[in-house]
Amino acid sequence: MKTSRNTNAKSVIVDVLLQSDSALSHAEIQLRTNGICDRVTIYRVLERLINDDLIHKTVNLEGIVRYAHCNSIVENHSHNHVHFSCQKCNLVTCLLTVVPKFTLPDNYQIKDVNFTVAGLCPNCI
Repeated sequence: MKTSRNTNAKSVIVDVLLQSDSALSHAEIQLRTNGICDRVTIYRVLERLINDDLIHKTVNLEGIVRYAHCNSIVENHSHNHVHFSCQKCNLVTCLLTVVPKFTLPDNYQIKDVNFTVAGLCPNCI
């Protein structure tokens, strides 16, 4: 894992993501940081955390980008796992044990994958 310099904003944002059971949007992160930094700083920190392989991002079915801490501390782990988006409470969770299967045509090379499954989470059923 790469490391980068530590700042107060970075520490607060990492804590917010670690304390959340689900992926958070930029707006949700901004609300939970209690004004510690502006929205541009939050974007910069999020991009740095992605580059440092500490968090990953996913896009839900409405096109909203959400961020979550990485559950694995194994070097070179994959962010290409399934995400579940609840259509009632909007909770987005990582489903690390679900393994999707698909086949690409010849001459295609995968660089990144975004799997989002939508429905009702256990709390909303």
